[in-house]
Amino acid sequence: MQDVLNTDYLTLAAMMLVTGAVGGVIAGMLGVGGGIVIVPVLDLVLSALGVDSDIRMHVAVATSLATIVPTAISSSRAHDAKGAVDHDQLKRWGAAIFLGAIAGVLLASRVSGDTLSAVFGIVALIVAIKMLLPLENRHIADAVPGGAVGQLIPFAIGGVSSMMGIGGGTLSVPVMTLFNVPIHRSVGTAALFGLLISAPATVAFAITGWNVDGLPPGSLGYVNLIGLAIIAPVSYLTAPYGARIAHALSKRMLSILFGVFLAIVAARMLLKAFG
Repeated sequence: MQDVLNTDYLTLAAMMLVTGAVGGVIAGMLGVGGGIVIVPVLDLVLSALGVDSDIRMHVAVATSLATIVPTAISSSRAHDAKGAVDHDQLKRWGAAIFLGAIAGVLLASRVSGDTLSAVFGIVALIVAIKMLLPLENRHIADAVPGGAVGQLIPFAIGGVSSMMGIGGGTLSVPVMTLFNVPIHRSVGTAALFGLLISAPATVAFAITGWNVDGLPPGSLGYVNLIGLAIIAPVSYLTAPYGARIAHALSKRMLSILFGVFLAIVAARMLLKAFG
């Protein structure tokens, strides 16, 4: 019996290591914080461990956000070193993204796991379609809007991203490109947005899940510390490699890779929610 348990833990640890490595590379390459990969993989792992479906996505989303904190730091530093971070855009959107992230967690804590899966799948599919279409030279405006609309956009990005367990790049990259921001600069700036989303959202998920029953061992609220301990350092170390890949690719190839990843993940999450 002990040998079976040891094998299960070794398998789980290996899966977490692979998840962290892939998530880190994608974080650096696409500015998405790795959550677009980590959330669905964690959902599968937690399902295999027998975690209740009502809270499984909540744990996956919260743990993913926790792992994004160090990854976002590593990825943003790598992009900043290449001059790909727009600090003016960070100042314009930073506060709204931060507040949106907290609002998203408060809403997520009140809905079912299937609802979170549906949100994840629908948003990922919409963004995938946008990124796969040859729209690099088509924009809805020549600059990012200001005023109230200019603040509602980042607030929504922060809110939806925290509900999906992603770092914000999945949404902020295509939105910024629609407003005529070059994709490499969008990706670099999105890495810093990931930190503004993941840090407050992690704390909020830990608080809202504090007294929830059925959480897996090693959890602090909805945040699973075992997954965090394994995934975070690996993704932190591999994120710079993704950043190097991003700057070696053409704009079109980067968009296609982004779209394909999102389409695959979206299909799986929608099947889970509605299948």
